[in-house]
Amino acid sequence: MIKNLSFENPIYVLAPLAGFTDLPFRSVVKKFGADLTVSEMLSSNALAHNSQKTLHMIEKSPLEDPYSVQIAGADVDIVRQAVELLNEQDGIDIIDLNCGCPVPKVVGHGSGSSLLLDLPLMGEIIKTIKNTSNKSMTSVKIRLGFEKKNHIEIAKVVEDSGADFLAVHGRTRAGKFKAAVDYDAIKEIKESVSIPVIANGDIDSYDKAKWVLEHTGADGVMIGRGAVGAPWIFHQLKTASKDIDNSLKHDIIMEHFDKMIEFYGARGVVMFRKHTHTYSKGYRGASMLRNSVNKINDVREYRDVIDEFFKNSEMIS
Repeated sequence: MIKNLSFENPIYVLAPLAGFTDLPFRSVVKKFGADLTVSEMLSSNALAHNSQKTLHMIEKSPLEDPYSVQIAGADVDIVRQAVELLNEQDGIDIIDLNCGCPVPKVVGHGSGSSLLLDLPLMGEIIKTIKNTSNKSMTSVKIRLGFEKKNHIEIAKVVEDSGADFLAVHGRTRAGKFKAAVDYDAIKEIKESVSIPVIANGDIDSYDKAKWVLEHTGADGVMIGRGAVGAPWIFHQLKTASKDIDNSLKHDIIMEHFDKMIEFYGARGVVMFRKHTHTYSKGYRGASMLRNSVNKINDVREYRDVIDEFFKNSEMIS
């Protein structure tokens, strides 16, 4: 157990999502209920070569405690170098190995879900992280297999290699993000290993999260795409309140915008457009809002427009 991360009760984790789970978004979900936040996936090769852009992505909010950094890699020596660099960074509690990313660019380099095709290598990389890291915990994110499911075998390698816990996305690599999530398989993993298991995949509502926890017996849920446009799902889970007040949604949206500007400066306005589009889904006048903000570049003007909209607009029943 590390500070503030106990598996006595279900934990709620924000999944890493490229282009979305940056520092501003993570700080918001952490403030409003997430137990654990994870950095966007970082290339171990970029870390080993001291990429300043990648190091910038490690930066965390003071609220992010505990904090996990996810790395991808397929070369034991490069991964070791990446971990040695992370050892010099304060404020990181967990190093997570990505063994689930299905993106061709990542798989083509032998990283991500490619490691599920070479379990001895995957195990060696996990051991390397565990033995090199000065952080409190090592975790692994997996899928159920590459083409076909061999999830029990994969999970046992993760456990035997020294990982402290694992997160399971309930699809194979071949299933990408479209196939049905196999929650039964996640349950089977939970029953076959003694380390904590976090369930992941298509958890997009309070009711779904509660059902997945009950069905799989998992020690927590990891939510990614389900939190984009609805980061208050963590508040709902943490407070066990299915209903969410529009005024709280407004507060969370404005907090997110302010954090974007704080972190990115004026560039945060353009970057926040995609979030405005997702936040406004289901609101009366959403299309007019989207058309409006697409033309706004001034920070104050943008803030005033979305502040007015989310304070006063109603959901379409």
